[in-house]
Parts: sequence; C-alpha cells; structure tokens
Amino acid sequence: MLSLSKETGTSKLRSPRRRYSEADRVQFLKVFDRTGSVRAASAELGFNLSKCYLWARDLNPGAKPAGKASSGKIQTKYTPAQKEAFFTVLDRAGSVSAAAREMGLPVGTCFQWAYKAGFKREQRVGRREDFLRLRGSGQTRREAALAVGIHPRTAEDWDLGVRRSNNKRYYPDGRVIDYKQGATTFIAPAARVAPGEFPGLVQLQKPISSRYLSLPERERIRDLSRDGASLRSIARALGRPASTISREITRNTGPAGYQPYAAHRTAASRRPRPKPSKLALEGQLRDFVQQGLLVCWSPEQISKRLLTEFPDSPEMRVAPETIYQSLYFQARGGLKREVQAALRSGRTRRRARTDPAKRTSRFRDPMINISERPPEVADRAVPGHWEGDLITGALNQTAIATLVERTTRYVMLVHLEGDHTAETVRDGLIKTMATLPAHLRGSLTWDQGAEMASHKAFSIATDMDVYFCDPASPWQRGSNENTNGLLRQYFPKGTDLSVHSVEDLEHVAQQLNGRPRKTLGWETPAERMRDLLLTT
Repeated sequence: MLSLSKETGTSKLRSPRRRYSEADRVQFLKVFDRTGSVRAASAELGFNLSKCYLWARDLNPGAKPAGKASSGKIQTKYTPAQKEAFFTVLDRAGSVSAAAREMGLPVGTCFQWAYKAGFKREQRVGRREDFLRLRGSGQTRREAALAVGIHPRTAEDWDLGVRRSNNKRYYPDGRVIDYKQGATTFIAPAARVAPGEFPGLVQLQKPISSRYLSLPERERIRDLSRDGASLRSIARALGRPASTISREITRNTGPAGYQPYAAHRTAASRRPRPKPSKLALEGQLRDFVQQGLLVCWSPEQISKRLLTEFPDSPEMRVAPETIYQSLYFQARGGLKREVQAALRSGRTRRRARTDPAKRTSRFRDPMINISERPPEVADRAVPGHWEGDLITGALNQTAIATLVERTTRYVMLVHLEGDHTAETVRDGLIKTMATLPAHLRGSLTWDQGAEMASHKAFSIATDMDVYFCDPASPWQRGSNENTNGLLRQYFPKGTDLSVHSVEDLEHVAQQLNGRPRKTLGWETPAERMRDLLLTT
C-alpha cells in the first residue's frame, strides 16, 4: 500500500499488517513467563507491542488497562514458598539486596516484604576487616563479598582502598570525587612522605618500570665509580645512557660520596603521584596561559610563544599537553563554559581517536584497499580497469551509476530504477558489465559508499576485483570525478534523475564518448575502445 508522508511529501511503502497465529501467542506466553515483562517479551520476539498487551490481559481479565504512566510490566504473583525462601536467605546474608540477587527476585518487592515483616538492617561492625581477612585467605572478591553481605562494587572499593563519605569517594592517590558538586580535586595523601624521609620497606620494594634505576643498579654504580670507571663505561655496563648515569651521580653525591641506598630512598619519596600541576599554582606562567586562551590561542601556540617571550627563564615552560590536561580537568567541575570559550573545538572532554587499523569495517565482507591495487592498474598500462561512482538527484532520492574505463576514458551509465540500494546497484553493474568481453573486465575502483555493500556478490558474478578508495579521497578516482563533473551538464544537481530513461542515458554516454580528448591525443574514447575491440 502506497502512502504519502505529510511532512516531506514523499511516498513510502507501508509494511502489511502481520497476522498472528495461536503458535505465536503460545510462544509469547512462554517468553513472558520467563521475563515477567510484556515489553521485554515483545522486543525479544519482534511482535507487535499492543498485540502482546492484549494477550497478557487475557491472562488476568480483571486487570486495569495500562495507561500512559504504565511501566509495561504485569504484576507477578509470588507464592508463600518463595517468600519463605527469601527470608531464609535474608537471615543468612543480612542484606535485602544480596538476598534478592541470590533468589533472582525484584529488589523492590523484597524490600516491601522485609519492611512489612519489621526487618531492620543489622549494624555489622568490622565487615571491612572481615572482607580483607577473607581476601587474604585466598577467597575471590565475589565469594568474600557474599560472605560478609556487601555489594560487589563496595567490595571492589575495599580492594582498591577507596573510602566513601558524604557523597564523596576518596582514592589512595589523593584524588577526591565530589558527586554533589560534580568536581574532582586532589589532596595530599597521608601516606606521602617528604623528600629524603624513609618511605618504608613496602614502598621501596614496590616493583616499577624498567625505565627507572633499580637498587641493584645503584649499588653497581657505586662499585664501578669507586674503582675509577668513567661515566660512559658505567653506562655501557648497565645498558643505560651516559646522561642518566651523570644525573644520578650529580643528584645523589654528598660529602661521603655516592650512596646507593640514600639515592634509592630519595627516588622512592619522589615517586608518589599525582604531583601538583604547573598551572595549578598562581604565578606568571598561569597568567600568560590564561591571557593566551582569552585571545583564542591554541595550547601549542601558547607553548611555543613562551620560548620566544622568555628565552632565559626555564620556569616559564609548559607543554601543550599540560594545558589540555588542566582545561579538561577543570571541565569536570564548574568551568565548562570557560573551557568551551577557550578551545576552538568547544569540547569539555577528550574525544577518543581510533587507530585506522582497528576501525570497524564499513561492510560485512572485507574490503580490498586501493593500496593493494596492482601497478598495471595504477599507471593505466593495461585496459579493462574501471572507476565508478553515483551521481544523485534532489535530496539524494534518485541516482545514476557512472563507469569510466581508466585507459580509454570510455563512459558507461547504469540506469537505477526506483532506488540506489546495494542490491539495486549490484544488479545494475552486473548487467552492464555483462555486455563487455572478458578481457575488458579487469577491476573496479569505488569509494566506500553504502551502495557497494554487496561488492562480494558483484565480484563473484563478474570475476572482477573491487578496490576501495581511502575515506575522503576523491582524487584516487580522478577520471570518474572528472566525468561526473561533465555529466552535470546533462543532469543538473537538485533535479529528479528518475525521469531519464535507459535511452536517455545511452544518448548522453554516446555524446561523451564522441568528444575528442586532449589526454588521448585528441582522439575520442569511442575510437580508443573500437581499436581495443578490433585488435583483440
């Protein structure tokens, strides 16, 4: 049935109404009995939601019809045995939520049962110590959480040393997240030690990256330097740059010479993070960065300008990444408007950049990139390789497929009747390519448009490989782009292309193929194609 859309004035096909059988109703009732939700069962089976509600109401004729405020669920009746089993688990777990999860019952219903029964949550002191003791004995996080009756998220926080208080989360590294204010701040952790103070054996023995010097390496530096070895020979012995050894000895040499243990303690005391950012403190550097942002300078421009304005002031240096970090960190609080005004992109958080090699393929069948195209195709030495694309009409509703042979510039136009979906384009290209001899069906180069989703079926039917251009790279199909520009003389933009018949397209193609071309030595594409057909 053809209907006309009031908003756009365009016609679209309305799918016929589905007729449901008794088997469909039985299938729905089985899924509804399992999910307990009409909406969930309807979505799982793909059935009409209104029809599913009618079937559900037949089970309970006295139920009121669901209005606009209905949640989409039919009330489930629970047996006394289920209630008794719930209270048994509740006495053991001491938590309504934990008992509801274990029984597979709705949490709200279980809270109502517990409230009516006069249940009060037992104030269990020392659950955190019990949980950590069970974790230390080898139990998994889930097992220990179930044993002490806490939520898995709480168990994860206790494992990581996170404290919660007054809608705030306190992390061991000093980070504090305030959910009321929507801000993240840092405080000095109590475990942080001052430079030179003994940090404790746990922090000293903490494994770190191989980028940093270890205690055995520092001991070897002391032994080799005591024997009179040079900095470069020590560096070669440790496999480290000579500058690393030089800085290490200069930093940690006192009246008694180089002391490896004192050097390692000092390095460990400097290790805790986070450290205050350069831009977190008031000063000339922060003022310069703020002034640059106010006049719409980018962080990179600000960073490079500091080298020119303050060439002899090492303290007036800041990396572009430090400025970005400061802006994005403040955006978590109440400075979103200032950040949007400071950055040209207007973003308040980073946008993830996906590696091109890890991007999801546009089509279900794997594509062959244009970089894998043979050299004889790229240099136009061998005829029979084509470039293709679509030219579209008003509102992209109608289209014509265009094909250009790379060596002769011969043009073929494909009539697409009705639409330009992947199936229609595939069938049109197969029909057009079937008119050519086998030696002129070498390959086809196309862009990554959705109309080529069926490229695998096209390749199987025509024995032609399809190579896809890189995104936003029309110059990789230069001949086809040039031809599409010439075709706009006959098919202007914004017009309805469906009014042109197959004969009209053939007439336009003959005119283009009859034009002399400078790139062909003023011969016509039709003459070049004729010579190919006659010689082969």
